[in-house]
This record gives sequence, structure tokens and C-alpha cells, in this order.
Amino acid sequence: MSELPKPRARRRRADAERSIVVTLDAAINLLGRRPEASMEEIAAEAGVARQTVYAHFASRDALLQAIVDRITTEVVAIFDAVDLESGTAADALDRWTDASWTLLHRYPILLSPAVASANPQEDHERHLPITERLDSLIRRGQRSGEFHRDTPPTWLVAAIISLGHTAGQQVQAGLMSIRDAGTAFRESARRVCTRC
Repeated sequence: MSELPKPRARRRRADAERSIVVTLDAAINLLGRRPEASMEEIAAEAGVARQTVYAHFASRDALLQAIVDRITTEVVAIFDAVDLESGTAADALDRWTDASWTLLHRYPILLSPAVASANPQEDHERHLPITERLDSLIRRGQRSGEFHRDTPPTWLVAAIISLGHTAGQQVQAGLMSIRDAGTAFRESARRVCTRC
């Protein structure tokens, strides 16, 4: 008995999924280098028609939200794998900063104004997968006496996030190597939190 051909709808769905992935990859890459790139330029980078991009993402905002969602999924998986509950809080903070630095290096778009929200509440919510884990880690370090108890955890979280962005900007500006900026980020984050 001969095998029946696969249904046409399934092939279309697979093609659509591939074009979504290709478009997101291209957008992440291009917007990381050129935050002002247009949807037409993203389509060209992806090697697809502009209409294909708009078929999947009705607007630039929809595309940016899809990028944030995709990267957030990866961020959550990476931080879950880091195991921030084991060892000392200071060592866990080093693992957190190393994982964060890997992500910032892999996705320069995270430092780009292209994905920044004009709404501070939206920006806060987008960072929650990162900040919630860091907040929990800082509170653990404060309970154990490793981290300053008189500094609010929310302040320490904000300071560490800012240090990561600053390290990334130093690399983008050609002022520091990736290695040196990553080391400075880790050491500065520890200094911000630990008792001197």
C-alpha cells in the first residue's frame, strides 16, 4: 500500500512556522545592531517578502513583543538551570550575573531602545522573569547575613540590572572587551550586595 501524501494544510503550517522563526532570528540580529531598522529591512534580512512579515506580525510592536516573549522563554530556562537555591548566596549571585552576561552578549537587542517600552509598568513586567529570581536570591543573602540588610532588595535588583546594561554598553561602544566587561559586571554586582 502506498503512503498517502501529507495534507497541504500541515505543510503550510510548517512553512509558516519556519518563516516566523526566520523572521524573529533576523529581527533579533538586525535590531540588535540597528534599533531603527524598518519592517522592510527585517524582511530583507530574513529573506522573506515584506507581506510575509506582516502576515505573522501585524505591526512593529507585535514583532517586538514576539521577540521579547521568545527571549523571555529562554531567559527563564537558563535561570532555572543555574539553580540559584544551592550554595552560598554570593556564589549564586556570581552564577546569576554570568548567566545574565551570556544572555546580554547573545542578544544585544536587550540593550537596544528597540525593545524598551515607553510605559515603565510594561518595562517592569517584561523584566519580572529576571528580577523575581534576583530579588529572591538577594533576600536569601540578606537573611543569611551575606548581603547588606539595610539596603532594600528592590534597590539592589535595580542597581544590578543597571550594571549589566552598563557593561553591555561599554562593549557596544568598544570601550571594554566582552571578557573584561563580564568580569566587571560580576565583581561590581557582588560588591553592591556584600558586606564590606
